[in-house]
Amino acid sequence: QVQLAESGGGLVQAGGSLRLACAASGRSISNTAMGWFRQAPGKEREFVTAISRSDGYTSFVQYADSVKGRFTIFRDNGKNTLYLQMNSLEPEDTAVYYCALARAYGSSSYTPRVSGEYDTWGLGTQVTVSS
Repeated sequence: QVQLAESGGGLVQAGGSLRLACAASGRSISNTAMGWFRQAPGKEREFVTAISRSDGYTSFVQYADSVKGRFTIFRDNGKNTLYLQMNSLEPEDTAVYYCALARAYGSSSYTPRVSGEYDTWGLGTQVTVSS
């Protein structure tokens, strides 16, 4: 069974950067789509970004409009780790960030945006952006 553990969250000023990591254990994650979601206080969990499987395929990615151009998702299969590089952070980015592993292996372009398409979640890491 796969387990996911996020790290890298913290407090940063607006305009700053953070890199989140999601280390997986239990099996390789290279053959499964993965995503990042976030949940701000009093709000529902929302999609941030997803990346398709990368086991011999070119990775596909997609982003929520609110983070496009500022956030980048990528994998290091050798480290079995997913990353989220966040630049130009805004106070509205303040939330708990969760990484997730898709329920199905999917096609090479499968990048699910719906939380129900994921069945394994980390415990989350807090990101706070001060103005």
